[in-house]
Amino acid sequence: MYTMYTHHAPAIRFATFLAPSIYHTYEYIARYIGEKVGYPTTLIAGQSFEEFTAGQVDVGFICGLPYVQLADAPDSNIELLGAPVLLGERYGHRPVYFSDVIVRSDSPYASFEDLGGCVWAYNQPGSHSGYNLVCYSLLERGKTPHYFGSMVEAGSHQRSLQMVLEGQADAAAIDSHVLDVLLLQDRELGSQLRVIATLGPSSIPPVVVARNLDSDLKYRIREALITMHCDPDVARSLQEGRIERFTPVSDADYDDIRKIAARVRDAMKAQF
Repeated sequence: MYTMYTHHAPAIRFATFLAPSIYHTYEYIARYIGEKVGYPTTLIAGQSFEEFTAGQVDVGFICGLPYVQLADAPDSNIELLGAPVLLGERYGHRPVYFSDVIVRSDSPYASFEDLGGCVWAYNQPGSHSGYNLVCYSLLERGKTPHYFGSMVEAGSHQRSLQMVLEGQADAAAIDSHVLDVLLLQDRELGSQLRVIATLGPSSIPPVVVARNLDSDLKYRIREALITMHCDPDVARSLQEGRIERFTPVSDADYDDIRKIAARVRDAMKAQF
């Protein structure tokens, strides 16, 4: 693509708050959008969602749980741009994903119901697929997180998976998009683990934009995002990140995550 940036155009600042295994794909998306709208772009690994409120980030790739928390805040400074539709039959060409419960291939555990007393690794409490949905799934079964023998905060999906492979944990719930990409990148991984349960589907982590960004620029960024798969070369690059395309989404699409978060929050309050 030939790039012509507007004179003295400020950079559009992208940040990803998602798994590093898909960083290369987000980097490609940021660069492509910049070339389409005529602005230089930067991409950082986001450290705090306060970077939006502080005006340090314009566009972000974020988990659905932080999205609803940020969107529902009185001083919310974000709005939706769109969300990915993942490759694979189980996604049904919809902007959804799953939480895959994994164990080592030689593990005696065969189902979610087997996991009582196990060592459970989770990425962080702010994760929908790694923590929030897991707690909800336990509550739906009449159990609490104490059902697991112990819970260990790993810090990331990839570290949770590694802890399972190394025998430091018995099981973990991994974002299915992250797992799809890791299995594509490492052909040996599939023989080292088993998926014993799938939780979801849930509304997929969206792409958000700072509300105060120029409205015309926001429109152009959104159009570039949701049409990028129309270019066959671009579509192939998206597919390397297991993405079929991006599609418009609405705030109401994330009510499933709001409902789950509220149920977990109420249950946790009732325990203390």
